[in-house]
Amino acid sequence: MARYTAAVCRLCRRENMKLFLKGARCFSDKCAIEKRAYPPGQHGKRRVKIIGYGHQLREKQKVKRIYGVLERQFRLYFKKAAGKKGVTGHTLLQSLERRLDSACVRLGFAPSQAGARQLVSHGHVRVNGRKVDVPSFQLRQGEVVELSEKMQKNLLVQESVATAAGRSIPDWLDWDAANFKATVKDLPNRDHVTLPIQEQLIVELYSK
Repeated sequence: MARYTAAVCRLCRRENMKLFLKGARCFSDKCAIEKRAYPPGQHGKRRVKIIGYGHQLREKQKVKRIYGVLERQFRLYFKKAAGKKGVTGHTLLQSLERRLDSACVRLGFAPSQAGARQLVSHGHVRVNGRKVDVPSFQLRQGEVVELSEKMQKNLLVQESVATAAGRSIPDWLDWDAANFKATVKDLPNRDHVTLPIQEQLIVELYSK
């Protein structure tokens, strides 16, 4: 399976914003954006004005990197969103938020999208009591997400969950801290996406 294996901090610098791809490091002074707030490469310090198509492309790349999906899968998400009723951009973001690995990040099971993907792929996450090892699994209203008993005792996971609780867990997830599980109360909406994303630019890009 294709996946990005290079330094992820370069991606944040390319988008000129924190994408929170390194977990706790992104909240510390070690964050690459804090040290070098310019794009990577020998010409990174040059001022480049981005307009039109370039602006739309950067927005699409940013969202892909936040949710850890590659181009083909992202295009499929958009195609499905465009075929549904409602605002296409909002439906697209809802589908990305409903991914099992995204929910694991919101709950703090893992500090980053890549960590959550690994946690799910290794079979440490249960949905309605059954093991699900597909990171892109779409959660539905009423379903229960929980960690395996083994991972509930993991110190790194416990620390990550405590940190996420301190930053507040989105209200579309009903969190049960004592049992390391959450119930999907409702489907996520546009207000639950707190990062500065302009989804309309993505719609315009794919609509050409």
